[in-house]
Amino acid sequence: MAATDSMEVYEAPRFSCSLAGAFGATLGLFGGVPILHSGAGCGLGQHYGMTFAAGLNAGGPQGTTNTPCSCLVEEHVIFGGEDKLRKLIASTIELMEGDLYVVISGCVPALIGDDVAQVTKEFRDQTAIFSVDAPGFSGNTYLGYELFLQAAAAQLLETRPVQKGLVTILGIVPYQHIFWKGSLAVVKQALARIGVEANVLFCEFGGLENLRRIPAAELNLVLSPWNGHTVATDLEERFGTPWIDLPGVPVGPKQTAHLLRAVAAQLGIDPNLVERVIAEEERHTYRFMEYVGDLLVIGIPQAYLAVVADSGTAIGVIQFLTNEAGSIPDIVILTDDPPEERRAAIVAQLSDELNTVLKPEVVFEVDSYRIRQKLRGRTFSFLLASSQEKYIAAEEFKAIHHSIAFPAYDRMIVDRSYAGWRGGLNLLEDLVSKFGGPL
Repeated sequence: MAATDSMEVYEAPRFSCSLAGAFGATLGLFGGVPILHSGAGCGLGQHYGMTFAAGLNAGGPQGTTNTPCSCLVEEHVIFGGEDKLRKLIASTIELMEGDLYVVISGCVPALIGDDVAQVTKEFRDQTAIFSVDAPGFSGNTYLGYELFLQAAAAQLLETRPVQKGLVTILGIVPYQHIFWKGSLAVVKQALARIGVEANVLFCEFGGLENLRRIPAAELNLVLSPWNGHTVATDLEERFGTPWIDLPGVPVGPKQTAHLLRAVAAQLGIDPNLVERVIAEEERHTYRFMEYVGDLLVIGIPQAYLAVVADSGTAIGVIQFLTNEAGSIPDIVILTDDPPEERRAAIVAQLSDELNTVLKPEVVFEVDSYRIRQKLRGRTFSFLLASSQEKYIAAEEFKAIHHSIAFPAYDRMIVDRSYAGWRGGLNLLEDLVSKFGGPL
């Protein structure tokens, strides 16, 4: 639909509810089978509202209409749904092959008081299983991701001997971060260059074992300015695992080098090895950036940017395009609703850490109408946002649009990523392709 003066108000959420976060984490864990204790629409709605919105993705073997669900109705609100859940868990274990079963309870069980934890506990002698209390009214997708990991830590994980050089990656939310699959793989590969083994929980075979390895990690690495911090703190208290955080998934050479140096310093890795790896990768990346040089310098030199994305994505993209590609940030609108106590640090990443005199206006906003209002009257040439901004970018703002954030209904994303040294090249390829050719 083209933008018109009459099209002023529309509902367009930037995330789903906490049930979706736990649901997406279960789907992202290979071998995980979600069992929803909720209304029927709570799972089906996530097919188009979460998985398909994350770069036209499917949910996997149980991510659509075959997802086990108790399908609660009025009868269960009055008489309770525990017996139906008990039968559902038993039939799911019998009929659906999986390594781990995750019972996720939504709004109705929370309101009527079903003891989901106790019912789930009855099946622990049969299979690996735990429950997550994730009513949608408790928060958004980001919270659901944390609830999933907190529940796993409390009900499934046991203390293990620390494995030297093992680092668990936290803070990248399956589906909510549309490049989650590729980003996790790239971070793992980057750490391997300095002899560090990344424990990647999602999108790798052996998901249950990776989850169980969390207590064995020497370090937890949170790639988010806020999400995953609560989980990392809980894991430190429960298993004694120290943790560090970076403001997001690193994009391009400088941020990736910072990641390697930070992890190496924490683990006592030889700095000479780290600097040798950084030098090798930077030589390759900067040499290949020269192939983009003419179109950057001649096509749209020092382009003004507007970004509408979650905090971690926005920080990585803005820092790379500003500090390494010479763009000028005009406005950054952050859509993940971070806690108030973390917002000053996020703003600092988008101002103090930018090598430019012109600093962007930083706005925290989740409402699509207000976001559109904030974008008006500005001078940006590129709008890096979600697919919700696609149909207003050219007509209303005379800007080139590119989807980098949830929801992304206009591009297929399998394992592409803007993470790491070559991720910056991928981003430049995608942007330059929007305007570089004569046809």
